[in-house]
Amino acid sequence: MTTTATGSAAAGPDAPAAPAILKRHVGAAVIGNALEFYDFTTFTFFAGHIGRAFFPSANAMDSLLWSLATFGVGFSTRPLGAIVIGHIGDRHGRKPAMLISFALMGLAILAMALCPSYAAIGPAAPVLIVLIRLVQGFALGGEVGPSTAFLLEAAPPQHRGLYTAMQSVSQNIAALVAGLVGMGLASLLSEAQLGDFGWRIALGLGAVVLPFGLMIRRTLPETLHHYEPPSVIHRESDGFQWRVILCSMAMLVGGTVATYIQSYLTTYAHEILHMTTSVAFSAPIVYGVVGIGANLVGGVLSDRVGRRPLIALPRIVFLLAVLPSFWLLDRHRDAMTLVLITLVITVCASTSGGAIMSSITESIRKSDRSRTLAIAYAVTIALFGGTTQFVATWLIAATHDNLSPAYFCMVATAIGIVGALAIRESAPAKVGA
Repeated sequence: MTTTATGSAAAGPDAPAAPAILKRHVGAAVIGNALEFYDFTTFTFFAGHIGRAFFPSANAMDSLLWSLATFGVGFSTRPLGAIVIGHIGDRHGRKPAMLISFALMGLAILAMALCPSYAAIGPAAPVLIVLIRLVQGFALGGEVGPSTAFLLEAAPPQHRGLYTAMQSVSQNIAALVAGLVGMGLASLLSEAQLGDFGWRIALGLGAVVLPFGLMIRRTLPETLHHYEPPSVIHRESDGFQWRVILCSMAMLVGGTVATYIQSYLTTYAHEILHMTTSVAFSAPIVYGVVGIGANLVGGVLSDRVGRRPLIALPRIVFLLAVLPSFWLLDRHRDAMTLVLITLVITVCASTSGGAIMSSITESIRKSDRSRTLAIAYAVTIALFGGTTQFVATWLIAATHDNLSPAYFCMVATAIGIVGALAIRESAPAKVGA
């Protein structure tokens, strides 16, 4: 595909309106995000087993920390992927960018599932797994920007919050599927078998969607060169949008840490609180089911009452609820308590998911949207997403306080609230399309 101009510069008032988005187009746009979160969630669930496979140690905590560090190192290449693939999205189109990122993601997750263990090839095993994570991080860095830009540009203005919330919904679906797969494997296999090959089955199942995802993404219409009237925010902002970027990254800090802490609950319950594997896997199932509903409701409400209230208010409740939730779980280490606190944390954190992505995407000019969103997201994820679970585990080991992850989460949430209060309202219902 070749073009002679970029972004909205090529899409003046005489250009056609964006094509109507179909249900399969929504699925095609969010499937990459779903695969990312399935991989991330599965890696998190089996972090202890993966650590023992590639970083064997007499100290189980050391193996777990090395595993989480390997997971985190892949985030270092996300900003590079955001720059390269995000630039493709702004110059050549959202569709080719989404095809490139998804193909690389699928191949990387397959390579990880097939990578030989330390027992098979020695020190080469951890080197290979790190290289695979670096490639995967590059691909993931370029996924969110183009796909979210596509959803926003193809959605009716009055439903942008709902449509961009589908990115967050895809994470919940992936977590639900990963939880069901993990629970199924835990019920069928012994702990030793999970460590030997069970985690490989779970990762390999994620790669199954690769050909299907590529096929449906090839059918997507292009939204880059269709006309989009500039909003009030765009008309009043010249040059680089520093305020938008800083506010966006602040909101993403809160959202990222909250999301990764939710997924960390499985590892936390199993590895730290020593709850059974089957009980620990109940957390992602609750997170997946409840998160789907919370994200959709939040997206619809943000289209009606605005983005800022739907970002700030649930985050304030989350800030107040996270410490008591961890305290209860540490005190009552049973399935009912795990389900209850997962429910509370998920409702508070997920209700604002769609509003955050809508607010950020709407606030960025179309000509820079794919790259700028991708970079802001990738840098934030690299700094906080890739380190959250490692930091949480390290804090517990260093302080011997099982509530340490809650304190870390509270600081990040406070940063996110500041960003939500500082950014301008962008919902068409409040400011006009």
